[in-house]
Amino acid sequence: MKIRRILATAVAAAVTTPVVFLSAAPAFADTKPSSAPSQKPATHEDDPEDDMPSLEELKAAVAAAQKAYDEAVADVAKAQADIDALDKADNPLKVAVTDAQKAVDEAAAAKTAADEALARAEQAVKDLPVDATEEQKAAAAAAVTEAKKTADEATATKDAADTKLKAASKALADAGVAAFRVLNLAQKVEKAAKKELDDAKEELSFYEDMGDECEEEDSSLKVAVSGPKKVTAGEPAIFSMHITNTSDHKLDLVNAFANAIRLPAPGDEIDEDTDFSKLAIPVEWSSADAPKWAPITEKNDSIEVGALDKGASYDVKLRLTVDAKATAGKGALFGYAGYENNDGSCGYASDFKDVNFDILAAGKGDKPKPTETATPTPAPTVTTGGNNNTTQQGGSSNTP
Repeated sequence: MKIRRILATAVAAAVTTPVVFLSAAPAFADTKPSSAPSQKPATHEDDPEDDMPSLEELKAAVAAAQKAYDEAVADVAKAQADIDALDKADNPLKVAVTDAQKAVDEAAAAKTAADEALARAEQAVKDLPVDATEEQKAAAAAAVTEAKKTADEATATKDAADTKLKAASKALADAGVAAFRVLNLAQKVEKAAKKELDDAKEELSFYEDMGDECEEEDSSLKVAVSGPKKVTAGEPAIFSMHITNTSDHKLDLVNAFANAIRLPAPGDEIDEDTDFSKLAIPVEWSSADAPKWAPITEKNDSIEVGALDKGASYDVKLRLTVDAKATAGKGALFGYAGYENNDGSCGYASDFKDVNFDILAAGKGDKPKPTETATPTPAPTVTTGGNNNTTQQGGSSNTP
């Protein structure tokens, strides 16, 4: 359902916008530093859609990613071909090894023959008769000297051939290792390029599917979230979400979304490179229809409420568990909802609801026990003049 992706993106934009954190609650906003150059005050002019790429830019991104992927595929093919080439008989390195091996075999045969000749010459000296003449003794000794010279030369030739074979074999092996490294790197580049291409295509598809069909509305859905004002790290805390169909007709498919996060501490620098995923708080949900707790993940990011008749409501329980190692600070839970009808019409609420709470370090302070609210109701909205019109806990925020 494309409505899920649309709303999930909207929630993500809300949750990861620094201005949301800096104006999440009066108590927190009053303590935020004013000197950090990367922080800016909340205004109604801040709009995540200002940074959204155009259709032409998305198409260009797909084209660029496709080109990079095609080049990566070609590089992988070339790297594989280079590896295959090393096994071909006419490869220069392969030829060098073959020739070196042939020389080693010939040198080994020559050395064997020379060693055998030397052994025969030495045996001939031993076999000389007792009455051998001096000439016979000199001839036998000369034969031994010559045979030994030939044997030494054959040994040197064999050693040189062995060294050459070793070098040729090493060169071939090194070339193989290098070729496999190139192939491995090319495959990694190809994998990364494929992901970039898939992401670019997904963004383009999302943009094309979204079109102008779903509109921001104030009159179709209302969302209320409530829960404890204090949450102890490492201990589950139960919050509630209440979704109401405020339109004048039935909504065929309603989806709710929830995200929770530890707010940056006063003094933390916040900019476009800030990794808010490290501050995310795991959220699980359940309802009367689905009593088993289910985690809200990037893949399963929506809570399918189903059909809601005119004026009907739906209650969802949200269970948050702050990392047990988290330090004391502040946190926020955000709720959102949208719908899609069988006739193709769809829409989403004009603002998200948030609940702000204090995070107590594990083992310190009061440890609130998880409580469940049978029928949650929205907390009153309190507007303050010195807080950029932010809201108190449980209220709504108009910050994009």
